Amino acid sequence: MKDAYIFDAIRTPRGRGKASGSLYEVKPVGLLSTTLNALEARSGMDPAAVDDFVIGCVTPIDDQGYNIAKAALLYAGWPYRVGGMQINRYCASGLEAINLAAMKIRSGWEDLVVAGGVESMSRVPIGADGGALLYDPELISKTDFIPQGISADLIATIAGFDREQLDQYALRSQQLAQQAIENGYFKDAIVPIEDRNGLCILGADEHPRPNTTLEGLLALPPAFARMGEMGFDEMAMHKYPEVEQIQHVHTAGNSSGIVDGAALVVIGDRAKGEAMGLKARAKIRSVANVGVEPTIMLTGPAPAARKALQAANMKPADIDLWECNEAFAAVALKFQQDMDVDLDRLNVNGGAIAFGHPLGATGAMLLGTLLDELERRDLQTGLVTLCVGGGMGVATIIERV
Repeated sequence: MKDAYIFDAIRTPRGRGKASGSLYEVKPVGLLSTTLNALEARSGMDPAAVDDFVIGCVTPIDDQGYNIAKAALLYAGWPYRVGGMQINRYCASGLEAINLAAMKIRSGWEDLVVAGGVESMSRVPIGADGGALLYDPELISKTDFIPQGISADLIATIAGFDREQLDQYALRSQQLAQQAIENGYFKDAIVPIEDRNGLCILGADEHPRPNTTLEGLLALPPAFARMGEMGFDEMAMHKYPEVEQIQHVHTAGNSSGIVDGAALVVIGDRAKGEAMGLKARAKIRSVANVGVEPTIMLTGPAPAARKALQAANMKPADIDLWECNEAFAAVALKFQQDMDVDLDRLNVNGGAIAFGHPLGATGAMLLGTLLDELERRDLQTGLVTLCVGGGMGVATIIERV
């Protein structure tokens, strides 16, 4: 099999995912097409050489429906011969798109693929596409399927994470994010979003709150207690009878933010890329996806990481830096606990608690951030993983070349 190499990774800034957010006026097809055009301009690659365009999107309806991948290619003016497809593995969709691209390259049937994700949560709200896991009472009751916020509180309850631990972790995310921003760590990766007159709409991440304090975090009310009272706590305890009471410890401050954004990564055969003047930055060592128990739902990162490590014939000690999506503070802390990862090697520039979680784009953003940080620190290996709705986990290991 051929190896799959990463040649480039870029993204938009993340805008607050509400009508008052800066990117609300930008259609998701515009976020993608702007990133496509920036990718072409900065890499100098010939778009006609791209075999496929794979885009993750969690809510593929309305502005994001009807195959937004192909729509964005046309809108960006790329050659019509380039195909596009849209996939949905919930929160890991952007990373799964990259993993699928790597599989295409390793098969030898394609040589160059652009992959990533997009989500405009201000224009297409999460859950707007409906579905049985959201709205079918029979299925929900039969499977004890509960909202993710209750699952996060269930993880914290079973693991023994208290409110102050989660808020301390959330404060760390904000502080590391601000440090990275001030040091310009994301400057080269971010594509500013401009209006049709060339005026900048957003040039930097909008969600971080640099003035966050522990006292302010501790003052926030629990986000999912009332939801739990509607019967979901009872469902969780039915599945986990050893739990006498769900501790509702997650808030808006220690959970991921709702944001808009897009990210793209160029994956290809090394010889093909170098023939086009592209420099290989890293190799994808292995990828993995797993299923986990669907009530607790968000525990997939550790088993996915272990599966990816096994596929690469590596041990946790072989990984220099780790990225675990901060969907909720308990998810990252549970991953750290399960994998025995040093905190100073995990999410070292903050995460989704500070920056926000643009669902379909997050995995691609995390991979790009990880690669940039490996280069900045002159380290070799990194692993990125995300928890996934419905009880799944996805992971990818990369190695610099």
